[in-house]
Amino acid sequence: MTVSQTPPALQLDQVRKSFGPVVALRSGSLTVRSGSIHALVGENGAGKSTLVKIVAGVYQRDGGDLRLHGTSVDFSSTAESKAAGVAVIYQEPVLFPDLSVTENIFMGRQPHRSLRRIDRTAMHDEATALFARLGVHLDPRRPALGLSIADQQIIEIAKAISLDASVLVMDEPTAALSGVEVERLFQVARSLRDEGRALVFISHRFDEVFALCDTVTVMRDGEYVSTDATADTTVDAIVARMVGREVGNLFPKTPATIGDVVLEVEGLESAGVFHDIGFTVRAGEIVALAGLVGAGRSEIARAVFGVDRYDRGTVRLNGKRVPGHSPRAAVRAGMALVPEDRRQQGLVTEASVAHNVASVIRRRIAAAGLLTTGMETAAAQTWAARLEVKTNALDMRGATMSGGNQQKVVIAKWLATEPVLLVIDEPTRGIDVGTKAEVHRLLSELAGQGLAILMISSELPEVLGMADRVLVVCEGRITADIPSAEATAESVMLAATRGLERPA
Repeated sequence: MTVSQTPPALQLDQVRKSFGPVVALRSGSLTVRSGSIHALVGENGAGKSTLVKIVAGVYQRDGGDLRLHGTSVDFSSTAESKAAGVAVIYQEPVLFPDLSVTENIFMGRQPHRSLRRIDRTAMHDEATALFARLGVHLDPRRPALGLSIADQQIIEIAKAISLDASVLVMDEPTAALSGVEVERLFQVARSLRDEGRALVFISHRFDEVFALCDTVTVMRDGEYVSTDATADTTVDAIVARMVGREVGNLFPKTPATIGDVVLEVEGLESAGVFHDIGFTVRAGEIVALAGLVGAGRSEIARAVFGVDRYDRGTVRLNGKRVPGHSPRAAVRAGMALVPEDRRQQGLVTEASVAHNVASVIRRRIAAAGLLTTGMETAAAQTWAARLEVKTNALDMRGATMSGGNQQKVVIAKWLATEPVLLVIDEPTRGIDVGTKAEVHRLLSELAGQGLAILMISSELPEVLGMADRVLVVCEGRITADIPSAEATAESVMLAATRGLERPA
């Protein structure tokens, strides 16, 4: 049987899934062949995650066909999916932190010696062989606690190989990784492809899709749109199919009148984290903190807002000193912080949209100390409408929303406080291109209305496209302050990598 005649490793045809009245998947189709890396792209809410969870056995489809190596299957649990040779590597894997790397790989299926004693030597030897096969260096005996996201993903891949998985699905695996970690993951993915395994790669980063994948399938609004070889298509063509409309300028930054200094940071220092940090942000100005992952950007922002302690230095808002390590004082002074991790730090996922948006202004909107659901809904309506939060009702739980809508809810929550300074960390991390343009447009409008914005971003095009000034952080120090007219990819990266040597 030739390669073209061999049944696809994974095939979904017209798969449907609804949750009550909400249709999550109208017509999900995907065909992935062994020995290939297949990209699956689409806006948040396009149905990608639902489709993956059906393949993983988390959900059961309402209709359509699911085939594995030509055989029709219907997984009723994740255990059945894994036993059939399907492995899903999520953006943030969940390991047992107090167990060793080896124990996490072989959890529930440890090899035994006589008298049912666990053969730890055999486990460690096999784990070592798995990592050698993947070309990575990890100590099998070390505890999982403290491992980077990148290393946790490698452990999940090693687990999949030990189970002889023939289909691996990587769901946004690079969102929290540095450039070096991404390249290591890509090397592992290519080696798995070369072994004849089938890989599905879900990402919003088109440079990665074109660098890694052979084929790309586009979904929109719960339906299959198209499949093309990456060599035969372009980013513009994929974006047009994803959004079904003209996105327009992805960075719709319009000139704003720059006013007086709103935020003034002077001599801020935290031992071993950042040193001698000083900068200003003016009304109507978007200032970006750029630099490599681990440079200290988010730590600086968290210290300014009072989440993290600092050893010395001052933070002033509109000329008044803001007490350190007091987010409540920062909010009272007029600061707002949209954190990097929206699910863990910015959103109560089990609470409603209305409750989330109203959560920071509860005291303001309560009557005689009482706060009703109706009051929350009324307070949330204005901001939810302004940010075009795509929910059927404000009582929808945050956990059921797409990543883009979750981000909008977090932004709406903080804008409801009517701040004079918005600190926003990774404003478009993990959200689709259409929603990115909407968030960028909102930031530009807010700056035009006089809001001071401090933006932390790992995406260089976003930094260059949206910032009036770029502050580059390297090894806990600001190594450059570059006006937008002079900021280039080269100048930012040079300042981000040249250590303590300041640009001439």
